[in-house]
Amino acid sequence: MKASEFYAPTLRAVPAEAELISHKLMLRAGLIRKSAGGMYSYLPLGWRVMKKIMQIIREEMDAKGGQELMMPITQPAEIWQESGRWAVYGDEMMRMKDRHGREFCLGPTHEEMITSLIRGEVNSYKQLPLMLYQIQNKYRDEIRPRFGLMRSREFVMKDLYSFDKDLDGMNISYEKMYDAYDKIFTRCGLKFRAVEADNGAIGGGHSHEFTVLAPSGESSIAYCESCDYAASDEKAELKVICAEVEEMKPLEKVLTPNCHTIEMVKNYLKVPIEKTIKAVAFQDDDGRLILAFVRGDHEVNEIKVLNATNALHLHMAEDSAINEAGGCAGFMSPIGLKDGAAIVVDLTVMEMFNAVAGANEVDTHFINVNPKRDFDAEKIIVTDIRMVQEGDPCPHCGKSLKMTRGIEVGQVFTLGNKYSKALNATFLDENGKEKFFEMGCYGIGVGRTMAAAIEQNNDADGIIWTRAIAPFEVVIVPVNAKVPEQLDYAEKIYDELKNLGVDVLLDDRTERAGVKFKDCDLIGYPIRVTISPKTLESNSVEIKVRRSGEIFHFDRADCVTKIFELLKNL
Repeated sequence: MKASEFYAPTLRAVPAEAELISHKLMLRAGLIRKSAGGMYSYLPLGWRVMKKIMQIIREEMDAKGGQELMMPITQPAEIWQESGRWAVYGDEMMRMKDRHGREFCLGPTHEEMITSLIRGEVNSYKQLPLMLYQIQNKYRDEIRPRFGLMRSREFVMKDLYSFDKDLDGMNISYEKMYDAYDKIFTRCGLKFRAVEADNGAIGGGHSHEFTVLAPSGESSIAYCESCDYAASDEKAELKVICAEVEEMKPLEKVLTPNCHTIEMVKNYLKVPIEKTIKAVAFQDDDGRLILAFVRGDHEVNEIKVLNATNALHLHMAEDSAINEAGGCAGFMSPIGLKDGAAIVVDLTVMEMFNAVAGANEVDTHFINVNPKRDFDAEKIIVTDIRMVQEGDPCPHCGKSLKMTRGIEVGQVFTLGNKYSKALNATFLDENGKEKFFEMGCYGIGVGRTMAAAIEQNNDADGIIWTRAIAPFEVVIVPVNAKVPEQLDYAEKIYDELKNLGVDVLLDDRTERAGVKFKDCDLIGYPIRVTISPKTLESNSVEIKVRRSGEIFHFDRADCVTKIFELLKNL
């Protein structure tokens, strides 16, 4: 491809709307352009990167037995109503009606669609296992789309669905996809971790997120350097922290005027924060009051509370709901509450002795609270509901956990028979018995992968692509394309590389050399070959490696071989 014929509009100024470095560089390097909030056009350079990522995905999916298909983006409401998700998916679902008044949605995901397809076609265990995938657009009406391709309303996703005859088969499919994802992100040149994750609205069994490590990431990850444990902060399992055993003192009420926060209480009563119990009050979509209790220096993990109470969504509770349950905002504990509220107590709280907790009265707290003695065991749910913190013990080896940030680029789920049962998708087993398919779901955000690669690979001058996903592997720059000798020299090298299968761009534009060099660094081509009067005179070429900044001078006769050698390590 010749640059004079290629549409690649670069920008010198940093777009005001962009916050993340990937968003800024994708706009400046001419990879994308905004069409509407959370919606982008992929320009030729950006689409070349996307296609290379998709090709890597296809190769690894096919290698594991995946078969590519394409399903409709527009999905009928009926299949979502069958699964029970039409009413509960929320405002992120883009819904519409056709001219006949029938309801549809733009697919945010395709569990219902693939299950309804398979239930009418696959009816015997002999047709299993089956893994089907597609790469297509998905739609989610994000309340606040931001960060370019990181959180958008329309995005390109690879989703594969596995169908197996039993749980053992489903787990084998899961391991195949886990391995394939590891290969995909390794081939893309990314530094990543596979972390244990919550299944969220997808539902099902266990799950891993493939997370690219980057300070700008939205995900918070806990990981252990002493073993291979890693988990999202939403999912991280936490060991119980047992307080030193003390003799239980009698429960006592004390006045704590205007002390409605943990900080105020500990200062007023002159107690360590580890001796206090924090209350957080929620309500679910049905108005049910959910009270969560953790140690004063810990934070409540809302996802764990959702899972513990089988709620779909949580919002902060109204004071009226708290009062109706016999509580008092800012002064709550499980002691003396009326029936009806869901009370969830963290495991660590139950191991505390002579602690401080609210007395459910204004300006009043209990001291000498001993949860095993004072909390009604029949009225509370005791489970891990706290948010992981740096230094917490690893649940696998006990060493201290560390925290980092990351960008989720892929996730693998086991679904079990959640969707096959809801949509009555069955097959006949070896004994002629009707059974539900055991399913798995496996997604990769293609655009997020491109953005994550930029977040991890950039400098002050622009993007630094790995060879595997670069829009072009090599760019050839004649310093002055108006000089026939320079252009002819460059074209011959261009033809040789092109004939050998190298993805090469010839920058034959008549722009100044400085402009072309800046574009090369901004766009991030792995190798730049420069043709100048000096190289013509010495019958050589200058080669710059974008990642390292190294500059080499090679004889013309050896330059193609040398370029091949350099590309192997990029």
